[in-house]
Amino acid sequence: MKVYTKRGDDGTTGLLYGGRVDKDDLRTDAYGTVDEAVSALGLARADLADDPPWHDAVLSVQRHLFVVGAQLATHTDHWPQLSDGVSRVTPGMTADLETAIDEVTAAHPLPREFTVPGARRSGAAIDLARTVVRRAERLVVRMRRAGMLPDDVILHYLNRLSDYLFVLARAVEGGQHTPTRAE
Repeated sequence: MKVYTKRGDDGTTGLLYGGRVDKDDLRTDAYGTVDEAVSALGLARADLADDPPWHDAVLSVQRHLFVVGAQLATHTDHWPQLSDGVSRVTPGMTADLETAIDEVTAAHPLPREFTVPGARRSGAAIDLARTVVRRAERLVVRMRRAGMLPDDVILHYLNRLSDYLFVLARAVEGGQHTPTRAE
């Protein structure tokens, strides 16, 4: 199988379940930004290979971001074809993040002062992913305002995810070794 198809040479890209949009389309920008967050988290996970609980927590987030990306890469006309938790974000995924945030902050209280990322490379990479998720969230807000989203489920998830990544980065930077993860 060839990696290149040449279909995008005209400046368009294909959506899941059909249709093409410009590569600078708001939808493409949103799911591309989610992909950036997955990659930033990959940097963190690579540094956490010897720390399985944190490694697994980051991997779980990466997998959930694939769900977000799949849904964003699908025109809303085709959303009925998506599967909950596989290619469609669910309210339960957001609730799981809220539980994980509460568990991490209970086990690893947040510092009272501003924290400059970089005490650990893995924590800094998680912080980078958090800022990329915030950018994705802003793009999803623009999609919603443009009438491109029938509901706010993805927006709620991304908002909560950036909070989770904030507390996860603080805990990892503190050198703690007992994370909880959003399942």
